[in-house]
Amino acid sequence: MRSSEFWELVDEEFGRAGGRVLVRDHVLLGLGNRTAEQAMEAGEPFREVWFALCESMDVPPERRWGKDEKEQRRA
Repeated sequence: MRSSEFWELVDEEFGRAGGRVLVRDHVLLGLGNRTAEQAMEAGEPFREVWFALCESMDVPPERRWGKDEKEQRRA
C-alpha cells in the first residue's frame, strides 16, 4: 500500500479532518502504543498501520478496503 492509498482510505472512512486528527492523536496498542503517525514515521508499512487503525476503531472487515473494493466484490 502506498501513502496515497492509505490517506484515501482514512479520508473515506473517517473524513478528512477527523482522519487527520485520528492518525495524529489516537494511540494504537497494536503498534506498540504509538500513534499511526509515529508508526509511519518509524517505518511501519502503511498497510499494517491501516489495519491497526481499523482494528482499534472497529471498522467492519467489509469496509477495510474502501467502498470501491466492496462494490467490485459484488460485481
